[in-house]
Amino acid sequence: MNLFVELVARLLGVTPAMASDNALRGLYLPPEASTSAGHIDWMFDVILWICIFFFVLIVVLMGLFIMRYRVKDPNAEGPRIYHNTALEVTWTAIPLGIVVVIFWLGFKGYMDLAVPPANAYEIQVTGQKWSWSFTYPTGHVDNVLHVPTDRPVTLIMTSTDVIHSMYLPAFRAKMDVFPGRYSKLWFDADEPGTYPLFCAEYCGTEHSSMISEVVVQEGPEFDEWLTVASNILATMTPEEGGKYLWEKRGCNQCHSVDGSAGIGPTFVNLFGAQRAFGDGTTTVADENYIRKSILEPQSQIVAGFDGVMPTFQGRFNDEELGAMIAYIKSLTSS
Repeated sequence: MNLFVELVARLLGVTPAMASDNALRGLYLPPEASTSAGHIDWMFDVILWICIFFFVLIVVLMGLFIMRYRVKDPNAEGPRIYHNTALEVTWTAIPLGIVVVIFWLGFKGYMDLAVPPANAYEIQVTGQKWSWSFTYPTGHVDNVLHVPTDRPVTLIMTSTDVIHSMYLPAFRAKMDVFPGRYSKLWFDADEPGTYPLFCAEYCGTEHSSMISEVVVQEGPEFDEWLTVASNILATMTPEEGGKYLWEKRGCNQCHSVDGSAGIGPTFVNLFGAQRAFGDGTTTVADENYIRKSILEPQSQIVAGFDGVMPTFQGRFNDEELGAMIAYIKSLTSS
C-alpha cells in the first residue's frame, strides 16, 4: 500500500521532499512543531494536488470540447451518443482508487492520534468562560501550557460550563472539551518555541479572547521550570502572590483592578464594602465573603451581574486563597 501511495503521489507531483518543505508550506500552513504534523501536512498536500490536477484537467478538457464540438448549424441533428464501457469503468475506478488510498491514510493517521501512548506525561486541562487552566502532576496550575520536547504529552480535558475546543495549530491537534466528561488529546512536541493556543468552539461573548500559548521547552529546562513554578508563592509576598494568581488563573478576564466595569465586579475597594445581592440580601465583603465567592460563586451573586462565574473548588488551596484575599485587601483605599 505504501509503495502504491508513493507512486500516486509522485505521479501527481507530490514528493516527500516537497511535503517536508516547511518554507513552502509556511505560505499556507502554520509551522510544524510535533511529530504528527508531518503526516497530516503530507496528506493535506496530496489532497491539494489531487484537487489542482483534476481542476486543471476538467477545465482544459471543457475548453477543448467547447471549441472542438461547438454547434455550427443550430438546425442540424447531432450524432447519437452511446455509452463507452471502457471509459465509464476508467473514470469510476481511478477516483475510487484515489478515495480508498486517502481513506486508508486518513484512518491510519486518525487512529495514531486517537490512542495516546501509555507512558505519556499527563496534564489536566480545564476550560471555562473564558480562559484555560493547566494542572500539572505537582499540583501547579498555570494558564499557559508548558510541555517538554520529545516526550508524549496527553491533555485530559474537561469544561466547567459550556463546550470549548482545544486547538493547537502548530501541532495539528484539536479536540472538543465538554462539561461533565473528559476528552483526551495527545501530541509529541519536537520543536522548542512558543506557539498559539485557541478555543475553536464559539463559547460566548468573550470567545475570541480565550487565547493562550504553548511553551515547548527542552526536557531539563521544562523540569527546572516546573520545580520553580510549583513553589512560586514561596518566593513572593502574599500580595504579590495574589496578583500572580489573578493573572494566571484567569481572574483578570472578568475582574478589573483599576475600577473599570467588567463581566464581574471590580476588585478595587471591594474589601470591607457593603455588597448587595440579586436576592435582596446584603453582607460585608470580608475574608469569609471573598473565600466563599471563589469557592461557591453561585451562592451570592452581586446585584447587576450575571451568575456566570464557575466554581474554583479544588483549584485553589488555602495558601492561594489567602494570597488572593491579601491582594484584594491591598486594592482597598485606606
